[in-house]
Amino acid sequence: SVLPGPAPPGLPDRFRMFRSCEWEVLERSLNILQASDFYWGPLSVGEAHAKLQREPVGTYLVRDSSQGNCLFSLSVRMPTGPVSLRISFQEGYFRLKNWFSDCVVQLLELVVAGTRNNPLHFDEMGGTPLV
Repeated sequence: SVLPGPAPPGLPDRFRMFRSCEWEVLERSLNILQASDFYWGPLSVGEAHAKLQREPVGTYLVRDSSQGNCLFSLSVRMPTGPVSLRISFQEGYFRLKNWFSDCVVQLLELVVAGTRNNPLHFDEMGGTPLV
């Protein structure tokens, strides 16, 4: 399930400088993300985990990453509690583990579909697979 939340208007001013083709990808993706019901914008990891703690396993949200080298984080309610995974942006693509897309929402759709048959394992999740 998805934890719906508010999305801030406009583009965050914390984004680093991008080439024009990357900026177009970022701006388009952010507009789509802001129209979704699971983007929370500048939410801290602690706030995200507190919100997810009360939700069913599998509930997720996307928020602005507090890491300077990542734009977004995916926070997910796992059986052991909430975890956050960084979504990187390199050469015009958003990346999470082996998946990539030029749109964050499409990336999440790929991850959801892909983990149904092949769970992901992240160090951050202490061996618990992401399905």
